[in-house]
Amino acid sequence: MWMAVLAAMLALAGSSRADLKRALAEPNLEKRSGLALENAMAAYKEARAAYEKGETERVVAGIAEIGESVELAHTSLKETGKDPRRSPKWFKKAEIETRELMKRLDAFEREMGFNDRPMLAKVKAQVQQCHDELLVGLMEGKRK
Repeated sequence: MWMAVLAAMLALAGSSRADLKRALAEPNLEKRSGLALENAMAAYKEARAAYEKGETERVVAGIAEIGESVELAHTSLKETGKDPRRSPKWFKKAEIETRELMKRLDAFEREMGFNDRPMLAKVKAQVQQCHDELLVGLMEGKRK
């Protein structure tokens, strides 16, 4: 029984990096952004679990993967060349997911020790900037 649990844990530990590779392999840029954001959430959960276990290296790796995933999602949506006001589906989905990720990162930061908080600063700023750009793209008026 414990071998099955160990195998499941190992499969989950290695699965998040594979998901980013899966996102990179997706030819549809909009779907790629969705897969990248799913990976960001999985990396967040992995980093949080690693922090509770005191595994700092895994926390740092998870936080870095969150940043990579959010950046991939944002650039993929930009590369579509679509106007977020005319085709909002994937842009709005990304805006909602980045907002949720920001809330979770804020809660994670509050629960961290004071000395550990700086490791989240860069990724929080990156996610916030991505969210803000998505929101402005969705909310801006007609171009003149």
